[in-house]
Amino acid sequence: MSRESLTWLNQNTLIGFTAKRGTAWHYRASRQGDEPNHYPGPIPVADVKRRLFHWEPVEGSLETTYLTGDGVTRLTDRTRKTIIRPDTGHILGVFKQGFQIHEYKRWLVEHIETILDDDLAIGSAGLLKNGAVAWVQVELPDTCTTPEGIAFRPFLSAATSLDGSLSSTYQTGAQLIVCDNTLSAALASNNAKRVKIKHSRNSLDRIVDVRDALGIIHQAADAFAAEVRQLCRVEVTDGHWRTFLDRHVPLPAERGQGRTMAQSKRQALMRLWKYDERVSPWRNTAFGVLQAVNTFTHHEQIVRGAVRAERNMDRVVKGKIDDLDLSTVQTLERVLDRSILVKAA
Repeated sequence: MSRESLTWLNQNTLIGFTAKRGTAWHYRASRQGDEPNHYPGPIPVADVKRRLFHWEPVEGSLETTYLTGDGVTRLTDRTRKTIIRPDTGHILGVFKQGFQIHEYKRWLVEHIETILDDDLAIGSAGLLKNGAVAWVQVELPDTCTTPEGIAFRPFLSAATSLDGSLSSTYQTGAQLIVCDNTLSAALASNNAKRVKIKHSRNSLDRIVDVRDALGIIHQAADAFAAEVRQLCRVEVTDGHWRTFLDRHVPLPAERGQGRTMAQSKRQALMRLWKYDERVSPWRNTAFGVLQAVNTFTHHEQIVRGAVRAERNMDRVVKGKIDDLDLSTVQTLERVLDRSILVKAA
């Protein structure tokens, strides 16, 4: 099914607040003697350190050997180094000497601990790619519900990597309870913060940027609720929806794989729009359009070369959720020939 098996996901991800949001899609009941990875309430910081981040990456040299007429020759590249997970022996990455390790306990736990209190707690944490990528997500303990009936949990995610695929990134978003989707909480704001810190020698000087970003999670709840209110007030007729599909998923004139794939995607989106409980309650509104596209991308779009959970988390930490939702809204605005979200000053 993917690089990470169900066993890996259950052993290397921790899911909190399941009493309020339910279990993760990869949840499997623990066998006798196994420690469950789902928590009815918040995940204790000590458990994140003990179960996920109990190891520290180490640096190694880059060496190679090859055969010549004179025998075996060994070379060492002193301009590069490897990053190794010592408890498993996995080589997580190869870098120039200037690469700065952002160790998980410090960058994803200790920085987050500074904001944890009765109002904020860890809601999820995990490792992917044999430990090369990690995240910790902080949430409000109580689920928020808008007057439109949309239950969501605002969060701050902190993520980084040891394979160079991701800068240390801190940003906010909103997770919908009905479908386990992540939606942008930044569409109606010109001041939304996403802090990225590269793995450079000077990266440790930017800790103050992280501390500034950690104060915005409470604002994310209000921002998302305001977005929902505006989107639910915008009427989208079935005719508008069909025009939106024509622009969002153009149907190639020539027969072939491209046309077949486009038809399949359009059919899936139409099914979500008409019949799926994750979308249909908000049919004929701009929020329904946003929810249809987001739900398809999260749960039904084909995933290649990655596990779906990894792909979805990658979208969050790299800002692709913001980009997806903003693109959806902009396409719908062109269909309606009007602005939908009033940007904050």
